[in-house]
Amino acid sequence: MTIDFFRAYCLKKRGVTEDTPFDEDTLCFKVGGKIFAIIDITLFESVNLKCDPERAIELREHYEGIAPGYHMNKKHWNTVSFDGSIPDPLILELVDHSYELVFSSLPKKTKDQIN
Repeated sequence: MTIDFFRAYCLKKRGVTEDTPFDEDTLCFKVGGKIFAIIDITLFESVNLKCDPERAIELREHYEGIAPGYHMNKKHWNTVSFDGSIPDPLILELVDHSYELVFSSLPKKTKDQIN
């Protein structure tokens, strides 16, 4: 997977914006102003994605390339490696899952504006 493909995949989702609120290397993808994916655009080694806590544990046990979220709430976030140990379709599924978790937590008014 390339950074260009990953970025385009995230940006084609409804209501997604991107910015670099922390530094020029850390790119955040947001929906309704809330982050659902964080990557280092210089290294592109991994992505932090929100995840259902029970599923997060299962994924970490099954895949060596999935770990508790680096610098994030480890209950709700995973760091997913781009080292080839995680199949690209699963990474994209986890991006979708993260997006849906964040979108579903938005206030109804915000969801209506995005839709």
